[in-house]
This record gives sequence, C-alpha cells and structure tokens, in this order.
Amino acid sequence: MNANTLEKMRKMKFFGMFRTFKTSLEGGQNQTCTPDEMIASLIEAEWDDRQNRAIERQLKNARFRYKAAVEQIYYHTDRNMDRNMVMRFAECTFIDKHENILITGSTGIGKSYIASAIGHQACSSGYKVLYHNTQKLFGRLKMAKADGSYIREVAKIERQDLLILDDFGIQPFDGASRAALMEIIEDRHGKSSTIITSQVPVNKWYEVIGEKTVADAILDRIVHESHRLELEGESLRKKSNLIKITE
Repeated sequence: MNANTLEKMRKMKFFGMFRTFKTSLEGGQNQTCTPDEMIASLIEAEWDDRQNRAIERQLKNARFRYKAAVEQIYYHTDRNMDRNMVMRFAECTFIDKHENILITGSTGIGKSYIASAIGHQACSSGYKVLYHNTQKLFGRLKMAKADGSYIREVAKIERQDLLILDDFGIQPFDGASRAALMEIIEDRHGKSSTIITSQVPVNKWYEVIGEKTVADAILDRIVHESHRLELEGESLRKKSNLIKITE
C-alpha cells in the first residue's frame, strides 16, 4: 500500500510529499506521528518544495551575471554606502511602489554585484526579475527587429516586476536603441521597477541618450521617484588583485 502511495505521489509530481513520506517510512516516524501531524508534515514539505522550485525558476529566468547575496555586500566607509538603505532595498518595497534605483560609480566598485544581490532577493520574494547588460540588450533587440521577434522580446521585458539594466551608458545610444529604450521605459513607467547601474553620473545621461527631447522624456520617467546610490572609492577588483599579489 505504501509503495503504491509513493508511486502516485511521484506521478502527480508531489515531490516534497514523496521525499518526506519515504523518509518517514524508512525511519519509522509514521508509527509515532498522529494522522494530523503526518498530514501537516506532508503539506508543509510540499509547500516548501514548490516554493523552492519557483525561486529556482525565477533565478534561472532572470539570467543574472553574478550569483550575488545581500549578506555578502562589502560595506566600508570609503564606499559611500548606507547599509540601512541597501537593506531597505532588499525588502523589495520599492518594487511594490514601482520605484527605480540608480547605482553609479567607477568601474569595478561593485555596482553590478549590488544590483544582482537585490535582484536575487526579489526573486526569493516571488517577484519576476530580468537582468540585462544594456549594450547587449539593445543589440539583441536590433536583431529581434530583423527576425520579427521584437514585440515578443519587449513584451517579456514589460512583464517583469524588476528589470536590471547593467553598464548603462558605456556607449552612446543610436537612433534604434534610443527608440527601444523609450518604448521599454514608457511601458514600465508607473507599473514596475528598474535598477540601472552606470559608470556615467546621472547628470551626464542626457549626452549618452542623445536627442534632448527624447532624453528629457526618458529621464523624467527614470529619475522621478528614484533612489540614488552613488558609490565612491577604489575598484574592488584592484584591491582583490593586490591582496592576491601580496599573499
């Protein structure tokens, strides 16, 4: 009977229940638990298993550059980082409020890691997240225009609760990229959140985007009600390399 029950659990994809019930049979726990306790244990195991699998799917779909964690963020006084602010970001209330986060600073200072850590936290909290290197994204969208998949790609971006645009402004936007950026920002404005990391200070983004009228429209939607994290200090990559050299 128990073998038949286990097989039905497996076929119905109740994997959390399957593992817990199998373990209880092997350890004889089913003989010491009341029916209510056993049912509660099986339901809890199935719930946890489905939650964990959902988070794994979200992380896979997000396509993060880094496997990052808020707990591993490096805080130091010379980085101009407010730990309380970052921890509030990790609570993801900014997503519920459809607010943006702009992270700026020199290369190697940890902008991408911080954005990815917040993104990982958002996935764990059940939000849909998508990470993109900005330059690669707009190159991909140009190809999508050519093969007819552009609308599908933009629609996917629009559906995300949180979009991370990394390395924004490394190269100036051309006409096609500028139009695509305007469409993405317009679609998401007031409905979802965006994290943007950039080596370029926000007050220089007009020059990067180009065409003052379009730049004004884009930045009005990005910068309004956004949080700013302006990192300072030396490159963490350089510090890491120096430590390795001196070890």
